[in-house]
Amino acid sequence: MRTTKCLSLDESLLHQVEQTKGKASTSERVNVLLKTALEWERRQGLYAESEAFFAPELDGEKAERKAFQAASMRSLARED
Repeated sequence: MRTTKCLSLDESLLHQVEQTKGKASTSERVNVLLKTALEWERRQGLYAESEAFFAPELDGEKAERKAFQAASMRSLARED
């Protein structure tokens, strides 16, 4: 579904869009560019999240993880 919106574009951007649109309309070209930019932005966010998730542990976090693992092992040993 398409909706008409009025947006302001820099003249230089509009000129670049018109130069690169090929046979498509300016509106179609802008839609393609916006979708591409939004997908790029989404992927950058996911990349940043994955970097934070896989970042090296801080010393305190490592100690906490080891303590949790040890407590879990003791708890599982009691169940057997």
